[in-house]
Amino acid sequence: MTKGRILSGMRPTGKLHIGHLSVLENWVNMQNEYKCFYSIVDWHALTTSFDDTGDIRENCLQMAIDWLSVGIDPEKSVIFIQSAVKEHAELMLLFSMVTPISWLERCPTYKDQVMQLGKEGKDINTYGFLGYPLLQAADILIYRADTVPVGEDQLPHLELTREVARRFNFMYKTDIFPEPQAKLAKVALLPGIDGRKMSKSYNNAIDLGSAGNDLAAQVRMMITDPNRVRKNDPGNPDVCIVNIYHGIYSNATEVLELQEACAKGTVGCVDCKNKLGKSLEQVMEPIKAKRADFEAKPGLVTEILKMGAEKARKEAAMTMELVREVMKL
Repeated sequence: MTKGRILSGMRPTGKLHIGHLSVLENWVNMQNEYKCFYSIVDWHALTTSFDDTGDIRENCLQMAIDWLSVGIDPEKSVIFIQSAVKEHAELMLLFSMVTPISWLERCPTYKDQVMQLGKEGKDINTYGFLGYPLLQAADILIYRADTVPVGEDQLPHLELTREVARRFNFMYKTDIFPEPQAKLAKVALLPGIDGRKMSKSYNNAIDLGSAGNDLAAQVRMMITDPNRVRKNDPGNPDVCIVNIYHGIYSNATEVLELQEACAKGTVGCVDCKNKLGKSLEQVMEPIKAKRADFEAKPGLVTEILKMGAEKARKEAAMTMELVREVMKL
């Protein structure tokens, strides 16, 4: 049976944090089921950071190291940097000739982000930002991917990709492009250690692979039930950040025992955090070790990305030959 094709990617904005781990674990699991293309989408990073590109190359390298450290295997998956495969841009340009502007303007994240970033003093009313969902469509369809792992917030963008594929196929009487389906993954949405959205800019993230004293210090800073003043006060696990993390990284029996003990006031927050630290250490220590190994071999990581780009270009070139043929170019 022919494997289905997956395309997914991340914007290189720096080292990844523990909030990305469940996404990457899904990617690792899909490697045996699908032919996977995993792209570090540096052009997408430019849509909002076009005026601050000093770290983009280093961020791409660090992202590749993170992926490799959690188990993305270059022997099973194609790992590459988006801008190394120029066919993405060519296909986006050709799609832009047939895609109504109204399709891009109705993307729910477009106006929201323009407004939000505008409040922060950043003007992203650019052609590139308006067109980034079309670049996403090109990213997916250049490899004729039939499946895309997404969260629910990305479903409108994937629907645009399907609409573009249908329009192109109908207009040029072809069946080059599949209409990719969503693979909704169960992704753990982790808050930052202060309860807000986990973000580097908030300084509330746990770096992927953090371990030892650094990890223990971050766990100690986690917000617990604010109404629990003394160790023996009954607590409410539902409002505790530590409990959320326990629910993901500790075994189910221990989680229930800690929740009951918290509600009765028979376990203190410090003890609960220490137990979480041990659970997280078991998860993060192997990642940290692999990360250190890859960091010591930047040439190897660069070579992996180079080989991945070569594989990706071969696939993309075959698609573009078909596209140029039906468009009479």
